[in-house]
Amino acid sequence: MQNKDISNAILVAGSAIRGSTGQSEQTPHKDRVALIVRDSYWLQADWEITRAAVERVRVAMNEKWHSAQPVLRLMAVGDASSNRAEQLIRDIPIHGGVSNWYIDVDEPPSRFRVVIGYLAESERFYPLCRSNIVETPKPDAVNRLDRHWRDIAEDYERIYSLSGGFDANSGGELKEVFEARLQRPMPSRQDDGSGSDTDAALDRHRALPFEVDAELIIFGSTTPGATVLLSGEPVKLRDDGTFTVRVALPDKRQVLPVIAQSRDSMRQRTTVIAVERNTKVMEAVERDQNF
Repeated sequence: MQNKDISNAILVAGSAIRGSTGQSEQTPHKDRVALIVRDSYWLQADWEITRAAVERVRVAMNEKWHSAQPVLRLMAVGDASSNRAEQLIRDIPIHGGVSNWYIDVDEPPSRFRVVIGYLAESERFYPLCRSNIVETPKPDAVNRLDRHWRDIAEDYERIYSLSGGFDANSGGELKEVFEARLQRPMPSRQDDGSGSDTDAALDRHRALPFEVDAELIIFGSTTPGATVLLSGEPVKLRDDGTFTVRVALPDKRQVLPVIAQSRDSMRQRTTVIAVERNTKVMEAVERDQNF
Protein backbone atom coordinates (compact mmCIF):
# COMPACT_ATOMS: atom_id res chain seq x y z
CA MET A 1 0.00 0.00 0.00
CA GLN A 2 2.88 2.37 0.71
CA ASN A 3 4.22 1.96 -2.83
CA LYS A 4 0.73 2.22 -4.32
CA ASP A 5 -0.33 5.41 -2.52
CA ILE A 6 1.03 8.29 -4.62
CA SER A 7 -0.68 11.00 -2.56
CA ASN A 8 1.57 13.66 -1.04
CA ALA A 9 -1.00 15.95 0.59
CA ILE A 10 -4.04 15.71 2.83
CA LEU A 11 -7.01 17.96 2.11
CA VAL A 12 -8.16 19.86 5.23
CA ALA A 13 -10.84 22.56 4.94
CA GLY A 14 -10.00 23.18 1.29
CA SER A 15 -6.25 23.58 1.87
CA ALA A 16 -3.51 21.04 1.19
CA ILE A 17 -1.38 19.91 4.12
CA ARG A 18 1.85 18.48 2.75
CA GLY A 19 4.37 16.10 4.29
CA SER A 20 4.92 15.26 7.92
CA THR A 21 5.29 18.88 9.07
CA GLY A 22 1.57 19.58 8.74
CA GLN A 23 2.26 22.92 7.05
CA SER A 24 -0.72 24.22 5.08
CA GLU A 25 -0.32 26.02 1.78
CA GLN A 26 -3.33 28.22 2.73
CA THR A 27 -4.61 28.16 -0.85
CA PRO A 28 -7.54 26.36 -2.45
CA HIS A 29 -6.19 23.01 -3.55
CA LYS A 30 -6.71 21.07 -6.75
CA ASP A 31 -5.05 17.78 -7.60
CA ARG A 32 -2.62 18.47 -10.42
CA VAL A 33 0.36 17.23 -12.38
CA ALA A 34 2.73 19.63 -14.14
CA LEU A 35 4.96 18.58 -17.05
CA ILE A 36 8.27 20.44 -17.42
CA VAL A 37 10.78 20.39 -20.29
CA ARG A 38 14.35 19.71 -19.19
CA ASP A 39 15.87 19.48 -22.68
CA SER A 40 15.21 17.86 -26.07
CA TYR A 41 15.09 14.32 -24.65
CA TRP A 42 13.99 14.68 -21.02
CA LEU A 43 10.79 15.78 -19.34
CA GLN A 44 9.99 16.06 -15.65
CA ALA A 45 6.55 15.36 -14.20
CA ASP A 46 5.78 17.00 -10.86
CA TRP A 47 2.50 16.16 -9.11
CA GLU A 48 0.46 17.04 -6.08
CA ILE A 49 -2.24 14.48 -5.25
CA THR A 50 -4.38 14.36 -2.13
CA ARG A 51 -5.12 11.16 -0.28
CA ALA A 52 -8.83 11.78 -0.85
CA ALA A 53 -8.30 11.56 -4.63
CA VAL A 54 -6.47 8.23 -4.30
CA GLU A 55 -9.26 6.96 -2.06
CA ARG A 56 -11.87 7.83 -4.71
CA VAL A 57 -10.00 5.78 -7.29
CA ARG A 58 -9.64 2.89 -4.84
CA VAL A 59 -13.40 2.81 -4.30
CA ALA A 60 -14.09 3.04 -8.06
CA MET A 61 -11.70 0.16 -8.85
CA ASN A 62 -13.21 -2.09 -6.16
CA GLU A 63 -11.46 -5.48 -6.19
CA LYS A 64 -9.23 -4.39 -9.11
CA TRP A 65 -7.40 -2.08 -6.70
CA HIS A 66 -5.39 -4.96 -5.21
CA SER A 67 -3.49 -5.50 -8.46
CA ALA A 68 -3.53 -1.88 -9.67
CA GLN A 69 -0.31 -0.10 -10.60
CA PRO A 70 0.16 3.70 -10.34
CA VAL A 71 1.44 5.00 -13.67
CA LEU A 72 2.26 8.11 -15.64
CA ARG A 73 0.60 7.75 -19.02
CA LEU A 74 2.76 9.54 -21.60
CA MET A 75 0.75 10.92 -24.51
CA ALA A 76 1.97 12.39 -27.80
CA VAL A 77 -0.01 15.46 -28.89
CA GLY A 78 0.22 15.40 -32.65
CA ASP A 79 -1.97 18.24 -33.89
CA ALA A 80 -0.89 21.68 -32.73
CA SER A 81 -4.35 23.08 -33.53
CA SER A 82 -6.24 20.53 -31.45
CA ASN A 83 -5.37 19.30 -27.98
CA ARG A 84 -7.57 16.25 -28.54
CA ALA A 85 -5.26 14.61 -31.08
CA GLU A 86 -3.43 12.48 -28.53
CA GLN A 87 -1.77 9.10 -28.92
CA LEU A 88 -0.61 6.78 -26.14
CA ILE A 89 3.16 6.29 -26.13
CA ARG A 90 3.65 4.21 -22.98
CA ASP A 91 2.63 3.75 -19.37
CA ILE A 92 5.44 4.47 -16.90
CA PRO A 93 5.12 2.66 -13.53
CA ILE A 94 5.69 4.93 -10.53
CA HIS A 95 5.44 4.43 -6.77
CA GLY A 96 4.57 6.24 -3.58
CA GLY A 97 7.00 8.34 -1.58
CA VAL A 98 7.95 10.64 -4.49
CA SER A 99 6.29 13.63 -6.14
CA ASN A 100 8.25 13.91 -9.41
CA TRP A 101 9.58 11.65 -12.15
CA TYR A 102 12.02 12.07 -15.04
CA ILE A 103 10.75 10.84 -18.44
CA ASP A 104 12.92 10.14 -21.47
CA VAL A 105 11.43 10.99 -24.86
CA ASP A 106 12.69 11.03 -28.44
CA GLU A 107 12.11 12.53 -31.89
CA PRO A 108 12.33 16.22 -30.95
CA PRO A 109 10.65 18.56 -31.51
CA SER A 110 7.51 16.81 -30.26
CA ARG A 111 4.52 17.71 -28.09
CA PHE A 112 3.60 15.71 -24.99
CA ARG A 113 1.29 15.55 -22.02
CA VAL A 114 1.03 13.07 -19.15
CA VAL A 115 -1.94 11.69 -17.25
CA ILE A 116 -1.37 10.32 -13.75
CA GLY A 117 -3.58 7.50 -12.52
CA TYR A 118 -3.91 3.77 -11.88
CA LEU A 119 -3.78 0.91 -14.38
CA ALA A 120 -5.75 -2.27 -13.67
CA GLU A 121 -4.76 -5.77 -14.82
CA SER A 122 -7.57 -5.54 -17.37
CA GLU A 123 -5.63 -2.59 -18.91
CA ARG A 124 -8.42 -0.19 -17.93
CA PHE A 125 -6.96 3.15 -16.87
CA TYR A 126 -8.35 5.19 -13.98
CA PRO A 127 -7.05 8.78 -14.35
CA LEU A 128 -6.50 11.25 -11.52
CA CYS A 129 -5.50 14.38 -13.45
CA ARG A 130 -3.90 15.57 -16.70
CA SER A 131 -0.89 17.81 -17.21
CA ASN A 132 -0.22 20.80 -19.39
CA ILE A 133 1.08 20.26 -22.95
CA VAL A 134 4.78 20.85 -23.62
CA GLU A 135 6.94 20.87 -26.74
CA THR A 136 10.54 19.70 -26.69
CA PRO A 137 13.06 21.90 -28.56
CA LYS A 138 15.24 20.81 -31.44
CA PRO A 139 18.57 19.28 -30.36
CA ASP A 140 21.24 21.94 -29.79
CA ALA A 141 18.57 24.64 -30.04
CA VAL A 142 19.25 25.36 -26.37
CA ASN A 143 21.99 24.34 -24.01
CA ARG A 144 21.37 20.99 -22.35
CA LEU A 145 19.41 21.80 -19.24
CA ASP A 146 20.11 18.49 -17.49
CA ARG A 147 23.83 18.24 -18.08
CA HIS A 148 24.38 17.83 -14.35
CA TRP A 149 20.68 17.54 -13.38
CA ARG A 150 20.76 21.16 -12.21
CA ASP A 151 17.83 22.42 -10.19
CA ILE A 152 15.06 24.18 -12.06
CA ALA A 153 15.72 27.35 -10.06
CA GLU A 154 18.98 27.90 -11.95
CA ASP A 155 17.33 28.52 -15.31
CA TYR A 156 13.70 28.74 -14.38
CA GLU A 157 12.61 31.31 -17.00
CA ARG A 158 13.76 29.25 -19.98
CA ILE A 159 12.36 25.99 -18.58
CA TYR A 160 9.09 27.75 -17.80
CA SER A 161 8.90 29.04 -21.38
CA LEU A 162 9.71 25.64 -22.94
CA SER A 163 7.05 24.02 -20.75
CA GLY A 164 4.34 26.27 -22.16
CA GLY A 165 4.23 28.72 -19.28
CA PHE A 166 3.77 31.75 -21.56
CA ASP A 167 1.03 30.05 -23.60
CA ALA A 168 -2.29 31.77 -22.92
CA ASN A 169 -4.12 28.46 -23.39
CA SER A 170 -2.03 26.52 -20.86
CA GLY A 171 -3.97 27.77 -17.83
CA GLY A 172 -2.53 28.90 -14.53
CA GLU A 173 -1.64 25.54 -12.95
CA LEU A 174 1.93 25.47 -14.29
CA LYS A 175 2.47 29.04 -13.07
CA GLU A 176 1.14 28.08 -9.63
CA VAL A 177 3.47 25.07 -9.42
CA PHE A 178 6.56 27.11 -10.37
CA GLU A 179 5.76 29.95 -7.99
CA ALA A 180 5.02 27.56 -5.11
CA ARG A 181 8.21 25.55 -5.57
CA LEU A 182 10.58 28.43 -6.40
CA GLN A 183 9.04 30.93 -3.95
CA ARG A 184 9.12 33.74 -6.51
CA PRO A 185 6.66 35.28 -9.02
CA MET A 186 6.96 34.07 -12.60
CA PRO A 187 7.55 36.71 -15.30
CA SER A 188 4.83 37.63 -17.78
CA ARG A 189 5.52 38.14 -21.47
CA GLN A 190 4.84 41.74 -22.54
CA ASP A 191 2.94 42.00 -25.85
CA ASP A 192 3.96 45.62 -26.32
CA GLY A 193 7.63 44.94 -25.75
CA SER A 194 7.80 47.11 -22.65
CA GLY A 195 9.92 45.86 -19.77
CA SER A 196 8.72 45.10 -16.27
CA ASP A 197 10.32 45.11 -12.83
CA THR A 198 10.73 41.34 -13.15
CA ASP A 199 12.53 41.77 -16.51
CA ALA A 200 14.90 44.28 -14.92
CA ALA A 201 15.61 41.86 -12.09
CA LEU A 202 16.38 39.14 -14.62
CA ASP A 203 18.77 41.48 -16.46
CA ARG A 204 20.63 42.15 -13.21
CA HIS A 205 20.80 38.42 -12.55
CA ARG A 206 22.32 37.78 -15.98
CA ALA A 207 24.96 40.47 -15.37
CA LEU A 208 26.45 38.32 -12.59
CA PRO A 209 25.79 34.63 -13.29
CA PHE A 210 26.06 32.53 -10.14
CA GLU A 211 25.34 28.82 -10.23
CA VAL A 212 25.28 26.62 -7.15
CA ASP A 213 23.86 23.12 -7.18
CA ALA A 214 24.19 19.71 -5.59
CA GLU A 215 23.89 16.09 -6.64
CA LEU A 216 23.74 12.88 -4.68
CA ILE A 217 26.32 10.19 -5.39
CA ILE A 218 25.43 6.70 -4.21
CA PHE A 219 28.15 4.06 -4.38
CA GLY A 220 28.77 0.60 -2.99
CA SER A 221 29.75 -2.96 -3.78
CA THR A 222 28.29 -6.46 -3.82
CA THR A 223 29.02 -9.87 -5.29
CA PRO A 224 29.82 -9.76 -9.02
CA GLY A 225 26.83 -10.98 -10.99
CA ALA A 226 24.29 -9.85 -8.41
CA THR A 227 21.42 -7.50 -9.16
CA VAL A 228 21.20 -4.03 -7.58
CA LEU A 229 18.08 -1.86 -7.71
CA LEU A 230 17.86 1.81 -6.75
CA SER A 231 14.24 2.89 -6.16
CA GLY A 232 13.19 -0.03 -8.34
CA GLU A 233 15.53 0.83 -11.21
CA PRO A 234 18.45 -1.50 -12.10
CA VAL A 235 21.97 -0.25 -11.40
CA LYS A 236 24.85 -1.22 -13.68
CA LEU A 237 27.61 -3.07 -11.83
CA ARG A 238 31.28 -3.07 -12.70
CA ASP A 239 33.06 -6.38 -13.20
CA ASP A 240 34.23 -6.38 -9.56
CA GLY A 241 30.70 -5.78 -8.24
CA THR A 242 31.15 -2.09 -7.38
CA PHE A 243 28.77 0.60 -8.56
CA THR A 244 28.38 4.38 -8.56
CA VAL A 245 25.18 6.27 -9.35
CA ARG A 246 24.61 10.02 -9.62
CA VAL A 247 21.03 11.03 -8.92
CA ALA A 248 19.14 14.29 -8.73
CA LEU A 249 18.95 16.05 -5.38
CA PRO A 250 15.83 18.25 -5.52
CA ASP A 251 14.68 20.48 -2.70
CA LYS A 252 12.69 17.97 -0.64
CA ARG A 253 13.07 14.84 1.44
CA GLN A 254 13.84 11.66 -0.49
CA VAL A 255 13.75 8.04 0.61
CA LEU A 256 15.88 5.85 -1.66
CA PRO A 257 15.81 2.07 -1.13
CA VAL A 258 18.84 0.22 -2.50
CA ILE A 259 18.36 -3.53 -2.92
CA ALA A 260 20.93 -6.22 -3.72
CA GLN A 261 19.77 -9.64 -4.87
CA SER A 262 21.86 -12.73 -5.50
CA ARG A 263 22.08 -14.27 -8.95
CA ASP A 264 19.79 -17.15 -7.95
CA SER A 265 17.33 -14.73 -6.25
CA MET A 266 17.61 -16.68 -2.99
CA ARG A 267 19.24 -13.87 -0.99
CA GLN A 268 18.33 -10.21 -0.75
CA ARG A 269 19.60 -7.27 1.29
CA THR A 270 18.18 -3.75 1.50
CA THR A 271 19.67 -0.43 2.57
CA VAL A 272 17.43 2.65 2.76
CA ILE A 273 18.97 6.10 2.29
CA ALA A 274 16.96 9.11 3.47
CA VAL A 275 18.22 12.56 2.50
CA GLU A 276 16.74 16.05 2.54
CA ARG A 277 17.86 19.17 0.70
CA ASN A 278 16.85 22.75 1.46
CA THR A 279 18.11 25.49 -0.86
CA LYS A 280 17.36 29.21 -0.59
CA VAL A 281 18.30 31.70 -3.30
CA MET A 282 18.87 35.08 -1.69
CA GLU A 283 17.91 38.35 -3.30
CA ALA A 284 20.63 40.04 -5.36
CA VAL A 285 22.32 43.06 -3.81
CA GLU A 286 22.81 46.16 -5.96
CA ARG A 287 25.21 48.80 -4.63
CA ASP A 288 25.39 52.40 -5.79
CA GLN A 289 28.43 53.04 -7.98
CA ASN A 290 29.21 56.22 -6.00
CA PHE A 291 30.17 54.16 -2.93
